[in-house]
Amino acid sequence: MKVEARTAAAPDSFESLAERHRRELQVHCYRMLGSIHDAEDVVQEALLRAWRGLDGFEGRTSFRGWLYRIATNACLTALSRRAHGRVLPEDEGPPVAFAPLGSPSSDVAWLEPYPDSALEGIPDDAPGPDARYEMREAVQLAFVAALQELPPRQRAALLLRDVLGLSAAEASATLDASVASTNSALQRARATLKQRSSDRRDTLPVSDERQRSLLVRYVKTWEERDIDGFVALLKEDAAWSMPPWRQWYVGRPNIRAFMGWAWRSRRRQLLLPIATNGQHGFAYYRAEAEGSEWQAFAIQVVTLRGDAIAAITNFVDADLFRPFGLPRALPADYRPDR
Repeated sequence: MKVEARTAAAPDSFESLAERHRRELQVHCYRMLGSIHDAEDVVQEALLRAWRGLDGFEGRTSFRGWLYRIATNACLTALSRRAHGRVLPEDEGPPVAFAPLGSPSSDVAWLEPYPDSALEGIPDDAPGPDARYEMREAVQLAFVAALQELPPRQRAALLLRDVLGLSAAEASATLDASVASTNSALQRARATLKQRSSDRRDTLPVSDERQRSLLVRYVKTWEERDIDGFVALLKEDAAWSMPPWRQWYVGRPNIRAFMGWAWRSRRRQLLLPIATNGQHGFAYYRAEAEGSEWQAFAIQVVTLRGDAIAAITNFVDADLFRPFGLPRALPADYRPDR
């Protein structure tokens, strides 16, 4: 039996080993489930299963691999209970011409953003030699959204092989399936993702000065409600969406019309930079009037293409501020250090 197996026999050692892998298990489950809240719950359930089944761990694989097997199957069980996968507005229908927002769609399971801070501490050597995607690339919003279109077992096969870099035999053992069936699922998953590959918009390195300047100007336009300046930062075919609303808009004219409607209230606006899904983002706070405290409103994920903004996804859900370590309210006189 391997050293890890012997060490795991003690409760305190099990907890230490499990905590060492919690973050990478959580991001794996996020990719599977499309929700940080669901991922947290499933990882907790998987670690409980592991503790209860510790006597069955025979050391034929690594302790890490054993945990991934339990967590992956816990995700598959969770997905089997769902009627529909998590989506973005872009997956719910075509873009629309501008019209004021109606009621939010609470009956839809919406994709959630993922804080980059939760990626910290994951060992650099976590992916195997066969991995096709880097860790941050495999958490970008477009990639995670594309994963949600795959049937669960195809999703798992692709993540195990192309993100974690497991061998065909290791992935098959994790899924309790034959190598042939796992490879078949992987090929179908790769084909589906390839069809969406043209929609993936990678970002420039954060050190790029033009990008920094663009984001500074972006914040300034929000705080000054400068619609012309805001629209000038967008690509001609930029996309704007606001889950939990199904409506989403494409193109400068439609986005300009929406922003003119949204900013008519003259609320104070505050954007705090965050790192989310391997991309740039902002925590968006609003205050109803001068002297009112700032209230959490949305987590923005901003997709850049070249030196312009290609997409802005606004996740309007104050509960999402907690995973980013952000409060739901800030004092009225709060001012960020720029």
